[in-house]
Amino acid sequence: MQSSAHPIFPDSPVPLYSQLADLLRQRVLRGLWGPGTKVPSLEALVAEFQVARVTVRQAIDILTREGLLLPQRGRGTFVTEQVRTERSLTLETSLRGLADAYRNDKPELTLLEEAGVQPPLAPEDGKAAPAYHYMRRVHSRDGQAYCAASIFIDQRVFRQAPKRFRQETVVPVMMDLPKVHIAAARQTLRISTADVEIARLIQVPVGSPVAEVRRICQASDGTVLYLGQITYRGDFIQFEMQLTL
Repeated sequence: MQSSAHPIFPDSPVPLYSQLADLLRQRVLRGLWGPGTKVPSLEALVAEFQVARVTVRQAIDILTREGLLLPQRGRGTFVTEQVRTERSLTLETSLRGLADAYRNDKPELTLLEEAGVQPPLAPEDGKAAPAYHYMRRVHSRDGQAYCAASIFIDQRVFRQAPKRFRQETVVPVMMDLPKVHIAAARQTLRISTADVEIARLIQVPVGSPVAEVRRICQASDGTVLYLGQITYRGDFIQFEMQLTL
């Protein structure tokens, strides 16, 4: 009996056109197809990826709606000139660098939930503050969601600038507060895939690659001042680090 598996794309609940759109998107964002480049014809893409014409059209339509591609009648489809490098977020490896990067980044913040909730802390994370302010929100740029964040801030810290914490990214606000001293900070990054909730929030197909970042800031006595659990779209993350010689 012949296998029905596709020779290129894996068997997945993600529609074939979404998988193809992800692949083509990476060609644009990685510069393989630069701004102004004419992308291969419909027939060439059908032959390369061994999919139906309607699948290619649906994938192209997704990237057109995202502003990455522009079909031109009688000429073909082109990568738009306005593909911008700021679509990529660089994860800094120092707290000061992170604060400076975020200070210049002004995302659109959509608050989903706000409450007094204790963070899920492991023993090695540090000791819990008496109370925390919790926010669940989505960050977007130009109408495109790029991360979903669960934020836990020591209530004593949150009360010092509640309006700013609700309207800005957390780390720069904390660094600006004269009465807050961050003695230690660390973050971990794990590559994963989008579940149903995350896929809905950051507008990607279920099973798409995502980067899960867990960020902790501690006071000098080991109290966790801030815990951030952030899930980024895989095509928005760039991680750079200096390699020691």
